[in-house]
Amino acid sequence: MSEALVTPGWVRMMARYNAWQDEWLVPAVEGLGEDEARRERGAFFGSILGTASHLLWADEVWLGRFRGAPIEAGGIPESVGWTGTVADWAARRRDADAGLVDWAEGLESCEGEVRWWSGVMEREVSRPRSVLLTHLFNHQTHHRGQIHAMLTAAGVPTGTTDLAFMAEAA
Repeated sequence: MSEALVTPGWVRMMARYNAWQDEWLVPAVEGLGEDEARRERGAFFGSILGTASHLLWADEVWLGRFRGAPIEAGGIPESVGWTGTVADWAARRRDADAGLVDWAEGLESCEGEVRWWSGVMEREVSRPRSVLLTHLFNHQTHHRGQIHAMLTAAGVPTGTTDLAFMAEAA
């Protein structure tokens, strides 16, 4: 991937897109209640809350790496329990979205490398920042799509998901 394709402006747009999507997703999950949010639905991370917790975990881990302040967060298997309740997840999701948008607003470059200890690979890893930024937003879209499907199957109304309809993108 060419670093020139991933610009600070693109990162800002994608951070705003993520926050915009969570404006409908968070209330939808909150409206389910604890039991329904935790109900096993056959998804990779089991439930809506498990998937949402994993996604929040990943966002917080990656943002820590991008800021140069990695957090101790366990591994992917533990990510489904990253938040204890729907209310805890919702508050932290909103904080994470605000933090991601704020960080993106100050981003000056997408060039260079990010180095971190990978629990998946069990070693130190280095990758181009542009690739990892793309991964961050692709990962959000992937798992939010899973949550969207589970909410739809549960009969919960969901919001518009097309980037083209986000006001700031027009």
